[in-house]
Amino acid sequence: MGLFDFLTRRPSMEEGLERWRETPDAVLLDVRTPEEYRSGHVPGATNLPLDRLTELDLPKNRPIFAYCLSGARSAQACAWLKRKGYEATNLGGIGGYRGLLETKV
Repeated sequence: MGLFDFLTRRPSMEEGLERWRETPDAVLLDVRTPEEYRSGHVPGATNLPLDRLTELDLPKNRPIFAYCLSGARSAQACAWLKRKGYEATNLGGIGGYRGLLETKV
């Protein structure tokens, strides 16, 4: 492990989902489009596309774990959520995720 590995090492999607499951009252937020969400999402996820994030109606004491396809939109979502006073964690992208996906809405 190098001196600066902590700057580039982000927990895997699976590790992040485990943290979500272990966190009381946490919300799993899929910030992809409705079409992407319908094509396959993590069971238990709520879909709220990045461009509709201002519609979020959650108490600020509920931790949020966000993901998208590659991690870029969820990073933007988490930055915005943190500015608004939420505790938000970027899980990254579902693109490399190999776990169970749900296709019903």
